[in-house]
This record gives sequence, C-alpha cells and structure tokens, in this order.
Amino acid sequence: MRSGLRRPNTKMSKPPAMAAYRGENEIMKILLAAVVSLVFVAGAPAQTPSNEKQVRQAVQSFYDAFNAHGFGRAAEYTTEDWSHINPFGGRTSGREAVLEDLKQVHSTFLKGVSDTIEAMDVRFATRDVAVVTATSRMSTYTTPDGVRRENQRNIRTFVVVKRSNRWLIMQDQNTAIVSLK
Repeated sequence: MRSGLRRPNTKMSKPPAMAAYRGENEIMKILLAAVVSLVFVAGAPAQTPSNEKQVRQAVQSFYDAFNAHGFGRAAEYTTEDWSHINPFGGRTSGREAVLEDLKQVHSTFLKGVSDTIEAMDVRFATRDVAVVTATSRMSTYTTPDGVRRENQRNIRTFVVVKRSNRWLIMQDQNTAIVSLK
C-alpha cells in the first residue's frame, strides 16, 4: 500500500435514514402501548358493579316516587339543574320547576297511574357519567287532550352524573312507544 492512501472500510454502516426509521418505529410502539394502557385504566373504574348499582338505584328512586305520586325526596336522586323532557315534547329545567310540573300532572291526569320498569340498561360514558335507558309500562290514563292510553309503553333516557360521591339524575327524556300498524 502506498502511504497516504487508505483502505476502504469494508464494514457496512446503516444508512442514516434506516436508523431514524427504526427509532421512530420504537417510539410508535411505546406510544401505542401507552394509549392502550390508558384506555384500560380510564375505562375500568367507570364500570364497577357498585357504580352500576348506585346508578340503577337513582333511576329506581325516580320510578318509586312516580308511583307514590310524591317527589319530596327528589334531592336525594336528582341534581339541582335537573332537566326533564316530557312525552309531549315540553322541556323543564331546574329541580324546583320540574317538581312543580310533576306535582301538577300527578294531581290531574296521572293521579293514581303507575309506571313499571320492564328493562333497564346502563352504559358509562365516563367515570362520572352514565346513560340509562329504561322501558316501562304505564297503567291506563287519559291525556289532557282526551286520548285514553291503555298499557302505554314508554322508553326513557336518563343522564346520571356522580356529584359529591352520589349518583344523581341530571336529565331525563320520556318518549311514548307507538306501534305502527
């Protein structure tokens, strides 16, 4: 060999782009594992049997009050900003206003009427928010416009929230199930 000339390096090195790609690939794997872990950790506490039982109890308390025609303990199972949408499309907001409406209808056309839950599904949107869908059957009554309802089936959606470690109804919407013939 002549002096001053170097022998070419026979050891092949990885191209810089390939090394960067492998680094990005490792980062993506780590990020994916972190996201999957967070989904499991965040979702798990939301669906404990105890939470579901408490949510169901809040909704059952509403139906118990409906059937007793007395909502005197509503503060135990509803929020102060409770919003109620009735089957006729009327909307009332605020616990006191909703209770006034309920008192009025339960002293007139719903007097003596019962509403029995047939099925109840609970789904958790977050740790502190549940959506409940309940189907029920009401005893016979006549609406203010003179329509007689016999064995009326309803579907009601409740938004139940956890506040101060208690599950409370924040919103409900009641819809009559109408059979199309």
